[in-house]
Amino acid sequence: MSEQTATAQKTIKFEIRRQDTANSTPYWEEFELEYRPNMNVISALMEIQRNPVNAAGKKTSPVTWEMSCLEEVCGACSMVINGRPRQSCTALIDQLTQPIKLEPMATFPVVRDLVVDRNVMFDSLKKVKAWVPIDGTYSLGEGPRMPERKRQWAYELSKCMTCGVCLEACPNVNDKTDFVGPAILSQVRLFNTHPTGAMNKDERLRTLMTDGGIAECGNSQNCVVACPKGIPLTTSIAALNRATSIQMFKDFFGSDHMVD
Repeated sequence: MSEQTATAQKTIKFEIRRQDTANSTPYWEEFELEYRPNMNVISALMEIQRNPVNAAGKKTSPVTWEMSCLEEVCGACSMVINGRPRQSCTALIDQLTQPIKLEPMATFPVVRDLVVDRNVMFDSLKKVKAWVPIDGTYSLGEGPRMPERKRQWAYELSKCMTCGVCLEACPNVNDKTDFVGPAILSQVRLFNTHPTGAMNKDERLRTLMTDGGIAECGNSQNCVVACPKGIPLTTSIAALNRATSIQMFKDFFGSDHMVD
């Protein structure tokens, strides 16, 4: 048999952890698809959705998952693929070991199948005020300029797409702790660096000094390995450890004139 014919007859095997409702018992279901060149996990899931028949030949419900940009920008298609949390749009079939196992991220509550509820992450971003506060609806003119060197590394932090992968990889983010997770810590550093966002710097740092804050980090460094955007999360955590220590002394001595 020629190599071309063998490739044409190759099948892709999937094992997908499914859950019909938020409260139902999860179960595994197997699927087999005909191989096509340049497939990614999303294109395979779209094929299953188009023809929802499992490996036993039984008609089943379409697998549910989330997606949007399909170019690793939105963060919506996060899931656990062969035991590793990552974006399914950039997970190429040719680079994955079969059977390909797809699971929802365990850090977040499951809504259905591979769809999870990431509200806890967005609530944490609200908790630390991860935005630049600007009052008024009128034009305020140009904002203060950032030094180019600072702007360059701040841009790296701004690449966060709130995909939740770093929270899934972190062993300290679980149902036994209130730890906000590495993505939120990095966003605090980003907005504390911004010339206007720095107005709320002390408030953000004090929030990180409470339960669920930076003291919950175990420094496993899984987050920086898992981050699909290569954000220097551990560098941010180290910088915030120093910043919160300084903030603690400022608050203790009641001084606003200590060196930041």
